[in-house]
Amino acid sequence: MSLVLDPAAQDLLFREARTANTFTDEPVTDEQVQAIYDLVKFGPTAFNQSPLRVVLVRSAEGRERLVQHMAEGNRPKTATAPLVAILAADNEFHEELPALLPHFPQAKDLFFSERPARESAAGLNAALQAAYFIIGVRAAGLAAGPMTGYDAAGIQKEFLDGDHTPLMVVNIGKPGEDAWFPRSPRLSFDEVVTTV
Repeated sequence: MSLVLDPAAQDLLFREARTANTFTDEPVTDEQVQAIYDLVKFGPTAFNQSPLRVVLVRSAEGRERLVQHMAEGNRPKTATAPLVAILAADNEFHEELPALLPHFPQAKDLFFSERPARESAAGLNAALQAAYFIIGVRAAGLAAGPMTGYDAAGIQKEFLDGDHTPLMVVNIGKPGEDAWFPRSPRLSFDEVVTTV
């Protein structure tokens, strides 16, 4: 076997995991979300950046505010998922670098003094962290429904601020009835990988 990860874990995290479109009403607890974060925070990023920010939408009022910014096809599942997370990139992440990169604290000013450089780095590294977050949701035995079909400016205004860029909205919970669309094709190894 080429992989050391148990085949059941491979299935849980990748092969059998899909984007969920329906959920049961079983709640997702704060303890589960904490465990997910405490696992995925160790995923690698450039300069040990941690630009991902997570806004958990639990209240009915918050859910109502969020649903109005979702694309029409994403509204019903966002309205009924046990938990919804807005994942965003903090464009001022560099302020934390001296603590996160203590052996190279000058990285904050050397590489990230200009806003465009910060936005580019924050977008890439928060997207990496968002992918780890989805894997963490799966590792918790939950299903994730990540979506980018929404009014980004509306979500930013409603839930974030000018220093935070929304990346995706993720519905989280136990999969409900008819949760999965049929698996779509993937590219083969030979279509993706070249050797030089």
